[in-house]
Amino acid sequence: MPLLLILTMVTGLVDAVSYLQLGHVFVANMTGNIVFLGFAVADTQEFSIAASLAATAAFLGGAVAGGRLGLRAGHNRGRLLAIASFMQIALVGAALIVSTARLDPHGELVRYALIVLLALAMGLQNAVARRLGVPDLSTTVLTLTLTGIAADSTLAGGSNPRLGRRVVATVTLLVGAGVGAYLVLTVGVSAVLALVFALLALTGCVAYRVSASSAAWVAGA
Repeated sequence: MPLLLILTMVTGLVDAVSYLQLGHVFVANMTGNIVFLGFAVADTQEFSIAASLAATAAFLGGAVAGGRLGLRAGHNRGRLLAIASFMQIALVGAALIVSTARLDPHGELVRYALIVLLALAMGLQNAVARRLGVPDLSTTVLTLTLTGIAADSTLAGGSNPRLGRRVVATVTLLVGAGVGAYLVLTVGVSAVLALVFALLALTGCVAYRVSASSAAWVAGA
C-alpha cells in the first residue's frame, strides 16, 4: 500500500534526526534503541541511558494510544490511518515548533522534548501499522522483511513471495534515512521535520478520502 510506504519513508527521516542530532538514540527503531541502552548501561561514550529510556517510554506510550485507537476505529482501515496520521501531524508539528523556538540555550530541554514527541508519533504509527496487518509493511522494522527476502528466495528453495513489496519497503526506508541525513547535515532538523509534516498531511488526507470508499481493503482492520 503506497500510504504505508510513505510512512516507511517517514521512519527513515525521523530516525536520521534522532540519531544524528539527538544523541545517538532512535525514536522509531526500538530494536536499535534497546541495543543503545545496553551500550549506555555499559558506560559507552556517546550513548545516554536517560535518552534511550525516554525514547522507549514515549514509544510505548504512543503504541498504547495506537492500540486504543485501533479498537475504536479499526472497523475502517482508511479512517484508522487518517486519524493516526492527523495525531502524528499534531506531534510532529509540536516538534517542528520546538526545533525552531530555541527555548533552551543548552539544548537538553529541546533535545528531550524532540525525543519524546517523535517517539510518541512513531509508537502510534507502529501500533496502527500492526493493526492494519499488511505483510512486510510494518513501516518501522525491516529485520523480518530482509529475512523473508533471503529465506523465501529461490536460493533457499522458496518462491519469492511479495519480493517486490519487500524490496520497495527496504529501499524506501533507505531513501528516507539518506534524505533525512542530508537535510540534517546541510539545512537542519527543522527542514526534516517540515518534510515529515508534509508527508503525514498527504497520508492523512488520502486516507480520509479512501475511508469513504467501498474498496475491500477499507473494511475491518
